[in-house]
Amino acid sequence: MWGIIRNAFDTRRDHAECSGCGLCLLVCPVWRKTRDISLTPLGRSKAMQHGDIDSAAVENCTLCGSCDPVCPEQIDLSGMTLRLRRQSTHPAAPALQAQLDEKAGQPLTTQHAETKWLPDRALLEHPQLLARITSLVGARVAEDDGTDIALALETGMVIPSHRLQRFLAPLKGLKKIIVADGLLLKHLQQLLPEKKFISLGEALSGHDQVRGNLRATDLYVIESRAYHSDYQRLVKYYDGLRVAHGCAFNLDLQRIAIPATARSLSQRLGTIAHDDDSQARWVLHGRNITRIVVENMDDRDALENVSEIPVVHLAELADDSVSV
Repeated sequence: MWGIIRNAFDTRRDHAECSGCGLCLLVCPVWRKTRDISLTPLGRSKAMQHGDIDSAAVENCTLCGSCDPVCPEQIDLSGMTLRLRRQSTHPAAPALQAQLDEKAGQPLTTQHAETKWLPDRALLEHPQLLARITSLVGARVAEDDGTDIALALETGMVIPSHRLQRFLAPLKGLKKIIVADGLLLKHLQQLLPEKKFISLGEALSGHDQVRGNLRATDLYVIESRAYHSDYQRLVKYYDGLRVAHGCAFNLDLQRIAIPATARSLSQRLGTIAHDDDSQARWVLHGRNITRIVVENMDDRDALENVSEIPVVHLAELADDSVSV
């Protein structure tokens, strides 16, 4: 089953095709933060061409996906990073493997529904927001949320077939699946291409009450991973939101979403502290806004840490008690 994921990554060209143009540097948050070319997609591609890749270059990639749509050679740059991670074992891997095995052995209950949604780890820590989203999207929370799989994907781990089958089986009978985690969304689109998957941000922003409360003075922060995994379609979708409501977006001149976080693998796994301040400030630089609207809770935490401007989750726009 895991071979399906591996082969899906191989549909795009690989590191050997890198011409060294450097366009990926323009959108890479790690380059912006460190100015160390070895830690960038360009640095990884060139190192692989010479048969020598440094573990720090693989560890520090944020997998934001910004580099994928700008590459003129159509190299699967984020997929390349995951393949490299698969070649080594992260210290967190044994604990993650235990989580996968434990979840694989748990029985599934049957919940009849046409649509379900998969929250990410951050949303699971906010039960009231979780309930609000469930009401807005008109879907049940999936009994198997796949958060352990999403975390393991960060490391490039091979997901055991018995765990993957348990996760996918209930999804195959659904008409639509809404996914909060952008990395998991990308993989599900590849594993079940016949199914309709959409990001949580797209699902919520399509709700009339949510859309109606967007303001021209808002900065709307798109979750970058989901956006870049379906870039050609979503760039048009969010441009429609901009035209209709006048709000600003975390998009650069190339219409690439600037992520509000810039977390290495260890930071995403929680083994070292987050350090998002410089990236979050970059997103806010030069903005004339009165409110920040986010699709992702990690982005909310990062932006609240560097700004006194109110930050709300997209789902909270449908709450009449939110007056900021």
